Amino acid sequence: MAETSTSATNSNFNNGSPIANLAPDHLFTILLLLPIESILSFAMTCKKLRYLASSNALWESICRRDWGTTAVDALKSSFHGDEDHQLLSWIRLYKQVSQLDSICCYKLSDPDSDLTLPSPRASHSLNFVSGCLVLFGGGCEGGRHLDDTWAAYIGNNFGRMLRWQKIHSGIPSGRFGHSCVVIENYLVLFGGFNDRGDRHNDTWVGQVAFHENLGISLSWRLLDVASIAPPPRGAHAACCISNRKMVIHGGIGLNAVRLGDTWVVELSGNLCFGTWHEIVSHPSPPARSGHSLTHIGEAQTILFGGRGLGYEVLNDIWLLDMSEDYSKWVQIFYELQNIPAGVSLPRVGHSATFILGGRLLIHGGEDSQRHRKDDFWLLDINAITLERVQPARLSSQRLLTNMWKRLRAEGYKPKSRSFHQACVDNSGRYLYVYGGMVDGLLQPTEAAEAAGLAFDGELFLVELVLSCKKRG
Repeated sequence: MAETSTSATNSNFNNGSPIANLAPDHLFTILLLLPIESILSFAMTCKKLRYLASSNALWESICRRDWGTTAVDALKSSFHGDEDHQLLSWIRLYKQVSQLDSICCYKLSDPDSDLTLPSPRASHSLNFVSGCLVLFGGGCEGGRHLDDTWAAYIGNNFGRMLRWQKIHSGIPSGRFGHSCVVIENYLVLFGGFNDRGDRHNDTWVGQVAFHENLGISLSWRLLDVASIAPPPRGAHAACCISNRKMVIHGGIGLNAVRLGDTWVVELSGNLCFGTWHEIVSHPSPPARSGHSLTHIGEAQTILFGGRGLGYEVLNDIWLLDMSEDYSKWVQIFYELQNIPAGVSLPRVGHSATFILGGRLLIHGGEDSQRHRKDDFWLLDINAITLERVQPARLSSQRLLTNMWKRLRAEGYKPKSRSFHQACVDNSGRYLYVYGGMVDGLLQPTEAAEAAGLAFDGELFLVELVLSCKKRG
């Protein structure tokens, strides 16, 4: 605000309309209440107010309004060096994010290095918490589960080769196809399979801490949920929906039956107790596994894709809204033929991450022929609001054709993969992708050769917003 109150600014607000004669601080507050289109029009049509409407201070505040204070503070720290900070233009950055059409990939792991690395795996969990990447479990060759935990501290050095640290905890038990989400600075893990085919329905809370001299520590404890819990499962989807709640949906239950139920756990203030309850809504997403569930802000969650009861690979989108006194699922309709390259959208085993700018970045997965993908898609959730998809309007099946965009990938070219994991840093600018099933054979065996797949141990970084120097 101080930047808008200088004498240079005041010189732009002399005689004129009543609006122009308002104090710059008051105008600043008014502008922050307007949508972007109105602010841009305001800057173009009112010469006396153009200075304020295009000021860097205003646009930093707009970014905080639209992206959140945590993301903006983390974003500022991610632009390294004084030169980047001096060149950082918030209006240019806002434009770059809103018009995102390409990303840049970098390889962050080297199997030939002397560093100790996690073994190749798929259907594991990968989370960014307390400045660290945390990798747990997964499945590997021969259908075996893994029970190891690895962590790497990132801090502000996003583009460097990471030094993984193996953490010996012994719990939770080894598994794959589980879910693990971040709530505040804690991990919350649920379910999964082991290599005996057992399904789990236990809930764990993990706390991660980084110590400058001692490295990374991780402690797990079993959450007390009394007698009510979802049926055992794996290959389900989960996300947090508030500071104290996690929602799960679907998966593969007992007797290999695909599930279509939705459950929410609410954690106590000390994160020692949890209460599960089932959400019953009509309509609701059909049963599936290998899909994604992503929190998009407030009390709303997006479900996408997966494999259905008939083993078909899906491309439907559902919105779970829990902002009212009751929870409801609403389907979002669109047609593949109206989207360039949309025929490649149906997928299972993909990742879907909420990134800077309020959109979902969907990567990889496989289709019904088990062809693995290396593409990146942007799903604009700004086009998905309850106002536009009220049940009363669903009879017309209003089609949203501008919600999907395929992004151009530059730099390092990662392998096509499925059942990998991805997570984003606090700014939403950097996406980390690890592991998964890939085509080809890394370690040939008769079993792997018959399946035509390998488990990958690659870690790569996706940069969504380039620095000033990289933009040139």
